Amino acid sequence: MKKLIYFHGFGSSGASGTVGTLRNLLPEFNIIAPDIPIDPIDALPYLKQLCADEQPDIVVGTSMGGMYAQQMRGFVRICVNPALTMSTMSSVLKTGTFQFFNRRKDNQKTFRITRDIIQHHNQMERHQFDDITDWDREHCYGLFGINDTMVKTYDLFHKHYPHASRFEGEHRLNEKVIKKVLIPLILELTKD
Repeated sequence: MKKLIYFHGFGSSGASGTVGTLRNLLPEFNIIAPDIPIDPIDALPYLKQLCADEQPDIVVGTSMGGMYAQQMRGFVRICVNPALTMSTMSSVLKTGTFQFFNRRKDNQKTFRITRDIIQHHNQMERHQFDDITDWDREHCYGLFGINDTMVKTYDLFHKHYPHASRFEGEHRLNEKVIKKVLIPLILELTKD
């Protein structure tokens, strides 16, 4: 059985609708979908260790999860509307207490964003492309919704990776886009 690790977007969880859709459409895959810690100081090492332990055939991330997926060196990755500049997205990453969009495994219902967490995002972003190898350049794919009004990182991604393409869609994925755009790429990249 092939293995896919999915990284969710900001304020979401491994129980997102996208995960459910992927599980329905890819029954031949073991889909692992962790709840990502809020602070990148905790999140990045946790996700790198998860990938090292699980050795997935592919890592898929959306939005913030796409930003983290991009940094999983040595694995085939698909980054959908990756939020590579979270610290400057003031409409999203701002101080305060917020509700999670989906149920989390730890049953937490809210999370808090502090100035330190925003600074940690900024520090991570400044180094997120530091150690890209030629292999990584060829095995990291970016998918960008033409009507995405939230994340505008196509040019930044394409500066580092040749496989950047646009699709007819918005920031959040729906079942139609998952079926038409994401699933075919996952299957292509994981075929024997």
